[in-house]
Amino acid sequence: MKTKVLVAMSGGVDSSVAALLMKQKGYEVIGVFMKNWSGTKNEYGECAWREERKIALKIASLIDIPLLTVDFEKQYKKKVVEKMFENYKKGITPNPDIDCNQKIKFPLLLKLAKKIKADYLVTGHYARIKKEKNKFYLCRAKNENKDQSYFIYRLTEGQLSKIIFPIGDYTKSQIREIAKEHAFPNFNKKSTVGICFIGKINLKKFLQKKITSKPGKILDPNGKEIGKHDGVYYYTIGQRLGPRYGFDIKKPNEKKMKRWYVALKNTKTKVIVAAPENHPLLYRKKIIIKNPHWINPLKNKNIEVFSRIRQVGELIPSKLSFNKKTKKFEVVLKRPITGISEGQAIVLYQGKKCLGGGVINFK
Repeated sequence: MKTKVLVAMSGGVDSSVAALLMKQKGYEVIGVFMKNWSGTKNEYGECAWREERKIALKIASLIDIPLLTVDFEKQYKKKVVEKMFENYKKGITPNPDIDCNQKIKFPLLLKLAKKIKADYLVTGHYARIKKEKNKFYLCRAKNENKDQSYFIYRLTEGQLSKIIFPIGDYTKSQIREIAKEHAFPNFNKKSTVGICFIGKINLKKFLQKKITSKPGKILDPNGKEIGKHDGVYYYTIGQRLGPRYGFDIKKPNEKKMKRWYVALKNTKTKVIVAAPENHPLLYRKKIIIKNPHWINPLKNKNIEVFSRIRQVGELIPSKLSFNKKTKKFEVVLKRPITGISEGQAIVLYQGKKCLGGGVINFK
């Protein structure tokens, strides 16, 4: 009797090849397409998910597997999109892709896999799972430039025992070549960009649908007004300012200081503090971890780690410690970096293994 697997198929080349590889290995493969968002239209005014589903159906037909379709839009709107708006209103920058994986994609598909008596859930993530002495560990992909462990750091060890990532040992070019060899229509399809299931959008306009514009001042590091903004919620720490980005600011020493960035913002006073590149205000070295999640229990709460604060961002040598007084985990980076914003995720590694991580906080 063949081992049955449920493969999440998005219409993209990665999940398509994941399904193919499982079929080639002799598994009984059942595909599943998730409808999570119908608000994004393609150039013909058609809901984008319909176009993606057509591709998934075509792939399923080519490799001779059934394709189920499930509708998780209600859950996605409530647990991911509405939560995203709430966080932006608080002045923090969330990562909806991580929320989607934690609250929608993996728990609901694992539940479906159990319902149809599938032994494993398969996805096209660039990540790997290693089993050592009956313990399951999440590891970075072989192809570091495509690694997606950052987005799935909130998986549990129990979930990992029921998941397979078949493309974790491949490069993107290898995946495309496999798809081309099997005449997949999506072999050269562009990689997904933007918010998970929503796609590439103008984030500011998207936020303006739910968050009312509240203009305020832009100050320089010395407290001098240098411009106006239309709402602190629409801008994130580290974001560049200037006419290309919606408004202009009066920069001192124009020739010497061409690039200015958001350094601080205050939702109560509606003030954004901007600073020129390389200004100390733009750099941070210490991070407090809010809502920590560890995939496997930590044997030691004071260890050397590598930190990543954005997907495929630099792996920064760091020190993780537990503050007994505040009862909070803290990370001190070996050197200060720019672009760290509250609400983003910090994901920690030892070697190739992903330990887990949490939400970036400053206090």
